[in-house]
Amino acid sequence: MELQSSYPPPFRRPSGPAPAVDPDEGSRTTNQIQEQDPIPVVDLQRLDVEGERLGEACRAWGIFRVVNHGVPLDLLTRLRDRARRLFALPFESKQALLVAPLSYFWGTPVLTPSGSALLGGAQGVNWVEGLNVPLAQLSLLGDGGGGGGGGGDDDDEVVTAVASLRNLLQEYGVHLARIAKLLFQAMAEDLRLDPAHSKSYLSESTGFVRLYRYPHCSKASSDMSGMEAHSDSSVLSILCQDEVGGLELYKDEQWIQVQPVPDALIVNVGDMLQAMSDDEYISVKHRVKVKKPQDRTSVCYFVFPGQDSVIRSSKYRPFTYGDFQSQVQQDVKTLGFKVGLPRFKLD
Repeated sequence: MELQSSYPPPFRRPSGPAPAVDPDEGSRTTNQIQEQDPIPVVDLQRLDVEGERLGEACRAWGIFRVVNHGVPLDLLTRLRDRARRLFALPFESKQALLVAPLSYFWGTPVLTPSGSALLGGAQGVNWVEGLNVPLAQLSLLGDGGGGGGGGGDDDDEVVTAVASLRNLLQEYGVHLARIAKLLFQAMAEDLRLDPAHSKSYLSESTGFVRLYRYPHCSKASSDMSGMEAHSDSSVLSILCQDEVGGLELYKDEQWIQVQPVPDALIVNVGDMLQAMSDDEYISVKHRVKVKKPQDRTSVCYFVFPGQDSVIRSSKYRPFTYGDFQSQVQQDVKTLGFKVGLPRFKLD
């Protein structure tokens, strides 16, 4: 029951005995690759000779694994463990104490610029909770965590957990900014982007991390979404996922399971990079399916263009990420979903 109290109320199991778990449930999915997936692998230490492989991965897949990335395996393990401990705290404590610059959300991955959850009328509830962390504002957390409280044990646990998380994310953020910069430089060369424009196309100051927990669900089925199908609005997104799995990408009219691989990071092309590339690179559509009987924990880094950087493309009218973000917010409010790049497509 303690674990149940950490979930947002709609995710909690009704009182009574837990339902039996079907051991074959995870294998009965349709139109998916179940064995080792064929997602491309890029060696970060060989980018000087793997530029062509990187470009092919971005054009054909929009996603790839990065190995030899230089992030200590122990750091990845500790970060996921700290995220699990934080999510395991009572829901009410997380909701009350995780305040600016952190933001706690659940039911949707779509947030306003201030970090509040943004739900449109037509949207269903995503079976996810998360913590949004702007890396440029980590120093504002201090040693006292994300907010005040009543001084109870749960409050103290949140304060301690957030302080520890801050230290891990400071180290992790340095590594991820380095990886994103190296990859983008290689991509810009592959695309032959104009250096005068592309130098502001990726800004370290925009980087933020989201920690996600996808609670297991007794009624989980192939229709249960931890996160609905979408593309990322970023330039690049870099994911560290645990061993549970559940990430799927859409390619060749089928959903492909992205298998967890220890010590490898998942990188996917975002909407901003697709526009920069004149649609040569693919902003990959992906989703997360709820697994049972295990929670899934992941950590994702997102990075964007500079605030005033204008993206110039032969396929789209000039726009900034701020323009794009405002349009997405409006569409989610009015339509219930993100339209994305088609809003900026030239006739």
